Formats: sequence, C-alpha cells, structure tokens
Amino acid sequence: MEKVNELKEKGNRALSAENYDEAIAAYTEAIGLDDKNHVLYSNRSAAYAKAGKYDKALEDAEKTIALNPTWPKGYSRKGAAAAGLKNYRAAMEAYDEGLKYDPQNAVLQQGIQEVTATVIQAMSGRFPTPMDVDSQSPPTKASEQKKAEPPKPAEPKVDEMNEEERKKYFAKKEKDAGNNAYKKKDFETALKHYHAALEHDPTDITFHNNIAAVYFEQKQYDDCIKECEKGIEVGRENRADFKLIAKALARIGNSYRKMEDYKQAKVYFEKAMSEHRTPEIKTSLSEVEAKIKEEERRAYINPELAEVEKEKGNELFKKGDYSNAVKHYSEAIKRNPDDPKLYSNRAACYTKLAAFDLGLKDCETCINLDDKFIKGYIRKGKILQGMQKSSKASAAYLKALEIDPQNAEALEGYRQCSISYQRSPEDVMKNALGDPEVQQILKDPAMRVILDQMQTDPKAAKDHLQNPAIADKIMKLIEAGIVQIH
Repeated sequence: MEKVNELKEKGNRALSAENYDEAIAAYTEAIGLDDKNHVLYSNRSAAYAKAGKYDKALEDAEKTIALNPTWPKGYSRKGAAAAGLKNYRAAMEAYDEGLKYDPQNAVLQQGIQEVTATVIQAMSGRFPTPMDVDSQSPPTKASEQKKAEPPKPAEPKVDEMNEEERKKYFAKKEKDAGNNAYKKKDFETALKHYHAALEHDPTDITFHNNIAAVYFEQKQYDDCIKECEKGIEVGRENRADFKLIAKALARIGNSYRKMEDYKQAKVYFEKAMSEHRTPEIKTSLSEVEAKIKEEERRAYINPELAEVEKEKGNELFKKGDYSNAVKHYSEAIKRNPDDPKLYSNRAACYTKLAAFDLGLKDCETCINLDDKFIKGYIRKGKILQGMQKSSKASAAYLKALEIDPQNAEALEGYRQCSISYQRSPEDVMKNALGDPEVQQILKDPAMRVILDQMQTDPKAAKDHLQNPAIADKIMKLIEAGIVQIH
C-alpha cells in the first residue's frame, strides 16, 4: 500500500506540473498494484482528460463509478470526459447523477453550467441574425485564404521593448527552459533557469513555485517550504492570482505531509482551501485528517489504563448500574481496542439494557478478534435468545461447545433453545402475531400453499428450499417456532 501511495503522489505531482504522460504512467503502475482503488482510476481519468485523451478518460471515469457508485467525483470525471468528446447529453446526465449523491457539490454544479453555456453558444451560431443577411454569399478567395492560413504571431523585437517588457520576456524564456529541464528530471539545470528567471522578474510568484517544485522532487522539503513562503510573500505584494497562492500553500502542506507532520500539513491545506478550493486539495486535507485521527487513536492506547477502566465497569456491573458500566467499558476499548474481553463485557451490559443490536455487534467484534474466545459465543447466544432467534442462538452455543464441550453456560443455553421449540402452539402463535414479518409471511397465500405442501411432501420441502427467497421466509418461521424441526 505504501508503494501505491508513493506512485499516486508521483502522479499527482506530475499532473500539477502538467506532465500528463508521466502522471498517466504513475497512476497506471499504481493501478497494477491495486486495481480496486477507485481514486487511482479517477486521477488517471483527470490526466487523460488534461492530455486530450477523452475516450480513455471516459473509460477510467466509468471504472471509478463501477468501483464506488456513490462517490460524486466519479460522475464529475465522467461528465468532463463526455464534454471533451462533445457528447453533451451524456455529460449532463453524468453531472445530474452525481448531484443525487451530493446536491451541493460545486464541481458538479459548475460542470452543468459549463455544458449548458457551451450548448447555448453552439445553438446561437446555427441561426442567422438580421445583420447576417449576406452570410450565404460565396466567400471571397481572400477570406478563404485568411481562414485557411491564420496569421502567425510576430516574434517580438527585443530592441523595441522597454525595460519592463525586456525583463518579462527574458524571464519567460528562462522559465520555459527550466520547464523543459524539469520534465527531463534535470533538476539542477531547471533550478539554474528558474533562478535566472527570478533575477529578470523578481515580482512573479510562478518562479518561486517552480523552484519549490524542484526542491520537492529532490526531497528537500525544508527548502521547498521556505521557497513557497517567499513566493507567497511576493505574490501578496504584487496581487498575484489567488490560485497561485493556493498552489504554494498546498505545496507547503504536501511537504509537511512528507515529513509526517500531519497537523502542520492540515493547517496549510486549510489555508490553501481558503484561497482556492480544488478537489485535489480537499482530498489531501481529508487524507491528513484521517492520519491525524489515526495518530491520536494510537497515542490514546494504554493497556494499563484500559484495565483500570475495565475494573470500574466490573464494579458498576455488579451493582446493576449498567449504563455507567458501558461508559467505562467503552473508555477501556478506546485504550485497548484489541482486547476481546472488553467487548464481551460491554455486550453483557447491552444485554441487560435490552440493547440487543449493539450487544450483538460487540459479540461479532469479540469473535473476530479471537475466534477461540468462548465468552463471545455465549454472549452472542444470550442476545439472540433475547431477540427471539432461537435457531441462531443454538448455532452460537454449538460454536461455544466446539471449544469446550463441558461448558455449563453453553450447555444450559443450548438446552433452553431446544425447549423453546417445544412451546405450546398457543404461545407460539401469540408471539408470532407480535412480529409483523411473521404476520406478512403467514398472510401470503402462496406461502400458505407452500407450507401445506411441506407438511405432506418432504420432497416438496426440499424443492422449495432451493429458492433463496422462500428459504429466508421459512427460516424466519423456524426462528419464530411456527415451523418445527424434528
């Protein structure tokens, strides 16, 4: 997974630097290691779209949606790719579908606005206006030549420029040379040209951003941060585009993330978002927030303090104060989340409080942590009994007896489940009528016929149980005690 993240970051950097082929290659390699990662397909779709390969972008967008149908970004990728292919109907459908999952999504809303504007503009060109009455006349030879051969921009003459224009002209030439070297990974040459560009025009934040990008690639993160800070200062002094400020702030965030200082990374990603919100920065912010949460969770783990909280919970449980016992067991779980006994104890409290769903969830966690922990199965059996699911409770007790055939609690629980099957018909019917699901099954004429057939023809019973829907209904009736197993 670490290798996948490295390749994803490599692709993200290449995409930011407009090196689309390199970004595509990095994402493709990452997908080869993790072909179920919807984010990788989404990122590669963006790279394909930037490179003008909209058919490939559309394929990756559809794969993204297939892997995660509720993720809005997949639909924005699909919409962008479809728009690039001039399939505006498909683009609108994709954006509309994405808004079902996130009605306030700004990217999807903007996509709809852009497609609408494009379609309106295209439609307006189809109909002549009163000023266009001569538009049907044959074009002149001169006009045809003009359309066929658009004039090339004249090469600027340096000797005709003023001092300011000359500085910007030479700065751009140095920047272009630096970009070419950067793409070839000749970082030292790139730095040389970017610094030269800065000497010609020290008021342009772009050159600071480019120098910082080189330092980032060289893993010189402290230097990268300092250069970004210089660039931000220059940018604010010269009223630079807020997008360039955001780019510098995001790069500081990425540098801190590489140094595993996730809290500082979060600060700068939030600052970047305040300047210019982009999906990439939002994703980065979410990722570092998850890292911070995980660090805090791990830092909180302390088995000794967990034991103290468990003992407090035990004392309260003995006194019958189950609600407060739950609080202490929950705190113990935060302190030591891998101890199955803690989940078992909390499940016992939930059972006393009739919070069966929560108790059952704790039992499942307990069993997943240690499938030989017999208490987990016994607790599960007790909860299922409380939920009137005797057949499932029996199965839980049988699991416990596989671990310890002489366990008294498991034997008693299994015996009680067996007795529950022998209740009087009146009791069975009384309980069944209190269950809406059982009532619905019993009122179904088709199920009544099936139940009659099963009573007289064992072969019919076997045939009906091949149908999953019917089998589920029959199992429900078995659990309710209406259908007896002999």
